[in-house]
This record gives sequence, structure tokens and C-alpha cells, in this order.
Amino acid sequence: MDVLKIATAGSVDDGKSTLIGRILYDTQSLTDDKLEAIERNSKRKGFDYLDFSLATDGLVAEREQGITIDVAHIYFSTQNRSYIIADTPGHEEYTRNMVTGASTSQVAIILVDARKGVIEQTSRHFYINNLLRVKDIVFAVNKMDLVDYSEEKYLALFDEIQALVAKTTYKEQNITCIPVSALQGDNVVAKSSNMTWYSGKTLVEHLEQIQPQDVYEEAQTRFPIQTVIRPKTSEYHDFRGYAGKLYGGDIAVGDEVTILPSGTQSTVKEIFFYDQKFEKAGRGSSLTLTLTNDVNVSRGDMIVKTSEQPKVEKELSATICWMDKKPLRPNTKYSLQHGVNNVLAKIVDVETIEEANFSEEKTAVSQLQLNEIGEIQLKLSKPLFFDSYKKNKYNGGFILIDLQSNTTAGVGFIK
Repeated sequence: MDVLKIATAGSVDDGKSTLIGRILYDTQSLTDDKLEAIERNSKRKGFDYLDFSLATDGLVAEREQGITIDVAHIYFSTQNRSYIIADTPGHEEYTRNMVTGASTSQVAIILVDARKGVIEQTSRHFYINNLLRVKDIVFAVNKMDLVDYSEEKYLALFDEIQALVAKTTYKEQNITCIPVSALQGDNVVAKSSNMTWYSGKTLVEHLEQIQPQDVYEEAQTRFPIQTVIRPKTSEYHDFRGYAGKLYGGDIAVGDEVTILPSGTQSTVKEIFFYDQKFEKAGRGSSLTLTLTNDVNVSRGDMIVKTSEQPKVEKELSATICWMDKKPLRPNTKYSLQHGVNNVLAKIVDVETIEEANFSEEKTAVSQLQLNEIGEIQLKLSKPLFFDSYKKNKYNGGFILIDLQSNTTAGVGFIK
């Protein structure tokens, strides 16, 4: 069964945690003790309904304030697939948490309060998902019960959302709008009888029909080596396979390939998935391949099609989201993690800070503070083989690690 990773985003009181709780409840994914706790706490608070937000708000501060602070990962399944939801905070001061949750997600659900419409935070959430190139975006127009399930109100909000979407720089993005009431369960899992004017899919129906292959961005083929397989058994005494996950494009037996960073060329001989052989593998596949000649390939190397070479340079321009309380300043050094490769990086320049709202406003700065997004220049201790993030998400992203504390200080997107 395949797994779909989802990130949620929404401003305070948009009902994000309630929506997730409703999904868990209607898909029968809540344990009996969790459901009993929700019923008990809802009664204690004097509610005449089940407060589903209690299913996700795990920190004491979250329960007390009714807001999401940390990233919580929630798991549920249907008959067709399994899901992982990264419940991310919507506050600007927790931008780093939202970026963390969305960075590994293939779908984003952005909540819009039907009473308030598109607000500044909505624009910010869409901007970050646009920056991270999350391929499928669902705008869940929530609290339709509080606007009397009005089709006219929904259509007005739909126009607001379309005006925001028009600002995207990721034209291949799939955008969907769904009117819901998380509290009442309208169009979340079950079709709403209160919005008969809406003929589209429910939220979960939409998630169910997303094809696994489609969530992986199509780009040039990149196959980073995770491990070299040498069984050394009597049956496979001379076997040498290279295992990893395929990104960007397909690969087939007979393809001419280049191993980086050595530049050695070879040809794909066999493709394995467990003990089965295939003539071709698609992007997103975890596989093992062999080459026609015995070449030196190690963990951290990358196999690419000879006709699809990435850039190989020691200097980078990048957009970065800063996640450390210690500001990012020029002339500081960090460990740069790019896939399975790690190199020493020096910050040459901190150029500008970006307004995360599609305004295209950039202000010249000398440093970046926690949760700020800006443009920087780096110099590396050795050449890196990379693509721009816009062309290949996997091969264009990196993280910066503090050399003293060993914590993740920033996440970067190569330009």
C-alpha cells in the first residue's frame, strides 16, 4: 500500500486541527481511548459537539491556547492507501516548523475561513508551499456552516483564491478548492447534503484519486547511491548492485549513464526491485541496478543519464529559510548536507530578505534572523553536482548544519 504525505496550513481558528480530527473520526482511525478522551473533554468544556482538535494538539501549551505550535505527524489509512499528515503551525513566528512539515510532503491542505476569506497568512502559506514546490494544493474553504452553506459566498471566496493562485511561479501545480465544514463533517469524508450545489469530490475522495507517480516531479533522471550491495554468497558471488531511490525521470536497461563525481561512463545492465527484474523503472521507485562494467561506485555518488548532466560547481546562489536563533551572517561556516553528501560551506554574502507574500519586495540586509527567508551566496570546500531547485527538487535542496551544536540551522533551495 502506497503512502501519501500531506502538510496542513491555516491561520489561528481556521479549524485545521478540527479538520484533521474529523478525518480521523470519519475514517475510524481514532483509538477508543482517544475518542473517549475527546468526548470527556468536550463535555468538560461545555461543548454540545465533539472537539476534534483534541485529537491533534499534543503539547500542553497547544491545548491551553487552542493553537498549533509544533509539527505533529498523524497517521491514518483507508482501504486504498495510508496517509501521513504533518499538522504544521500557521503563525509567522513558527515559519521554520511549517517549512519542516511541508518539505517532505506531496500534498498541502491550506484552510481558508469562509467568514474571513483570503488573508495575509493564507498568502504566506501558499507562498511557502510554492517555494517548496509542493505539487498538489487543496484550498479547504472551512466553516461553511457559519455562512449558511452559501454557494454565493463560496464562489466569491473561490475568486479570491484564484487571484492568489495566479501569482504562483510553479505553473505545473495542481490546485483544487473544496467547501467543507470540519465541525459538522460536510465534504470531508462524506458528501454534504447541505451543499448540493457542489458537485466536486470530498476532501478524502480527492486525496484518494491522486496517483502515486504524479506526486513525484518530472525532471532529469537522478539516482543517488544509498548503498552498494555485495551479497558474496555462492549464488551471487560477483554481484555488485547499487541501491537508492530514483528521482526526476525514468531509467531503463541499456541507458548510457555517468557516475558522479568521477565522470566514469557505463551502461545500465539490470534493474531489480527486491528479487524481480525489470526493463525500466519510473521516478519515485526504490531499486537496485547493475552496470555493464566494473566501475568504482560508492555511497554518495550519483548516477545520471550521460545526456542529462547536472551542474558541478563550488559556488552556489540559494534562497534559504533560516531556522536558528543565532543569525546567519557572512563569513560563517556550516556543514552543507546535499542528499547523502556532506561538504563544508562558507557564507560569502547575505544579500536580501524576501517578503513571503508574492509582493516580490526584497530588502538588502547583512544577516538573516530566525524564520526569515532570504538570498545568500555560498562557497564550498569541494564541487557539488546539483540542479536548481525549480528544475529538480531532490537535487536542488540542501540543509545547513551548525558545526558546534550539530542542529539544522537552515534549509536552502539552489537557484
